[in-house]
Amino acid sequence: MISGSIVALVTPMHDDGGVDWESLDALLEMHIREGTSAVVAVGTTGESATLSVKEHTDVISHTVEKIAGAIPVIAGTGANSTAEAVELTAAAQRVGADACLLVTPYYNKPTQEGLYQHHKVIAEAVSIPQLLYNVPGRTGVDMLPETVGRLAAIENIVGIKEATGDMRRGREVLDICGDRMTVYSGDDGTAVELMLMGAQGNISVTANVAPAAVAELCRLAMAGDQSAARARNEELQALNEALFLESNPIPVKWALARRGLIGKGIRLPLTELAQPYHGPVESALQALGLL
Repeated sequence: MISGSIVALVTPMHDDGGVDWESLDALLEMHIREGTSAVVAVGTTGESATLSVKEHTDVISHTVEKIAGAIPVIAGTGANSTAEAVELTAAAQRVGADACLLVTPYYNKPTQEGLYQHHKVIAEAVSIPQLLYNVPGRTGVDMLPETVGRLAAIENIVGIKEATGDMRRGREVLDICGDRMTVYSGDDGTAVELMLMGAQGNISVTANVAPAAVAELCRLAMAGDQSAARARNEELQALNEALFLESNPIPVKWALARRGLIGKGIRLPLTELAQPYHGPVESALQALGLL
């Protein structure tokens, strides 16, 4: 079982939008060094929506090769076409990913039965362990706990990234299927509370910028140390908020560039962080000693 701080890794890019492989390697080395438990390659934060299928697979393959088994690699392989999701998931399995993360199909707004059939077909087509990913704020569709419970009966659907930020929803998911699949937070602001309820980690944007701090937070929360975990969370809260002042991954890529860890490259239709938000992000970084 993968647990702990799981970084939803950015895809570093040059100014022309091409993948910056050297910076990607440096980020991966940093995460291994600073205690990150696993890496999600080419998820939402990795700009999966604007990478070609070849680029998508190349980033996953490169990440697996660079990590070399030091920590698990989870490949983002979700799509709003079931056939495309099968293709990406099979490709991730071929290049050696440890698991796949599959976001609910976006834009076409399937029913709950459609969500069930979508994930069932992918799981039956590709044997790699698979994590569901529910983030209705970005996809326009909400996978209800009852549907998650049905999918938990499928052997290689082993977890869910619950990114609603709703603690009542998180509690319901844990109650329905927490004994059959691993539940992860997908919302940095509320992750500590979900882990204190029983979630086994946080698939984190903030971990891109502060990997050691988020790893420590996850260890404390999963050990049930409420006071220490909440105190650490309070220290991180300004950064958590700053990294969502504009659409993810705009602020986190700017923060990493400000730290000198990547360049400023980002792909349209996303653009560089707007000037009024530079101050709040920089202040949050300074408060944690990250500059």
